Amino acid sequence: MLDIKFIRENPKEVQKGAAAKGVKADVKAILKLDEERRALQTEVDELRRRQKGLGAGDRETARELKTQVKTKEDKLSATAAKLEALLVELPNVPRPDVKVGKDESDNEVLRQVGKTPKFAFQPRDYMELAQRHDLIDMERAGKVSGSRFGYLKNEAALLEFALVRYGLDEVLPRDFMPVIPPVLIGERAMRAMGYLEHGGEEETYHLKEDKLYLVATAEQSVGPMHMDETFDLKTLPRRYVAWSSCFRREAGSYGKDTKGILRVHQFNKLEMVIYTTPEESDGEHELLLQIEEKLMQGLGLPYQVVKMCSADLGVPAARKYDIETWIPSENKYRETHSCSTTTDFQSRRLNIRYKKEDGKLEFVHMLNGTVFSNRPIIAILENYQQADGTIAIPEVLRPYMGGRELIGKSVS
Repeated sequence: MLDIKFIRENPKEVQKGAAAKGVKADVKAILKLDEERRALQTEVDELRRRQKGLGAGDRETARELKTQVKTKEDKLSATAAKLEALLVELPNVPRPDVKVGKDESDNEVLRQVGKTPKFAFQPRDYMELAQRHDLIDMERAGKVSGSRFGYLKNEAALLEFALVRYGLDEVLPRDFMPVIPPVLIGERAMRAMGYLEHGGEEETYHLKEDKLYLVATAEQSVGPMHMDETFDLKTLPRRYVAWSSCFRREAGSYGKDTKGILRVHQFNKLEMVIYTTPEESDGEHELLLQIEEKLMQGLGLPYQVVKMCSADLGVPAARKYDIETWIPSENKYRETHSCSTTTDFQSRRLNIRYKKEDGKLEFVHMLNGTVFSNRPIIAILENYQQADGTIAIPEVLRPYMGGRELIGKSVS
């Protein structure tokens, strides 16, 4: 949620920021309701002041004032509710360095790292490789759970655990605290994270009878850990690395993306979450990207870093980078990682602050970034396939896989 004071002082910037994200917003209506709310609050406060000044013999006046207070308080509550409803629909304002764009075609490729492989044979896609080596079973998962679920088996399962261990060994020395969070969270926590507005509700699994949501990323569970709390400045930045299962409807995906494990309803992910001060926020964002790139370089996978334009940021993010990894069968890069700063957008909704050196309270900035999901498994299978049908295991992962160097036996 944006600070109402910030909206009052920067109405054009807020209106422009919403438009840049493709979100319809009426900042003038918000400011009008805010003005009405403040005027009503002043009237209520004055009536209460008059109530306190009445003597024992002013019963008639007391009854009149009580009625007036009740009427004004009801109107104040209704106005505040209307204002709140409009405020929660406002997206975070993109950072000044973010390009204004209409859709993902306007995203900026900042750099490409690593050479895309040149095969002396016809490369297979990852699902063909998975079927040959009994790594992924979508058919039986469909029988058990329905479409867009899969079993990771044999070396594919070991690859996922290896990626998690490799990722942890990289981030833990950087003062990230490991945590395994709940995957069901309450309605207040989920709404405060800012992912339910503007179509987000349709992508989320909601257990209405229990008033719980299934998380789509560990960030949605870790972010609210400290809601209604105040950090001591000395404890910031606070860094977490969280592993959890994630659940997404993926209602907007279609075609080839619905086959295999690229876009499934359930997957596991290791995620970084950071709370920090506004002054250190940009530096922490660059740290997240640096970690992600180091991990990808360790795997030896070709990738590109993409800076998202305004229209591709989503509601909470003020700036976002994606890492897209080369997928030979598609002859293009596909997203495997992202990292975002949400500035104080989520912390305002969650009421997470820190105490400054002068004793004043300020909202923290919150950031998040991917360590690994199962998507790099796709890239490993395809980029490391050999002419004889085997798949080389990246050297950095071999210690986590019992020293294995190859997946499968030679096939014709």
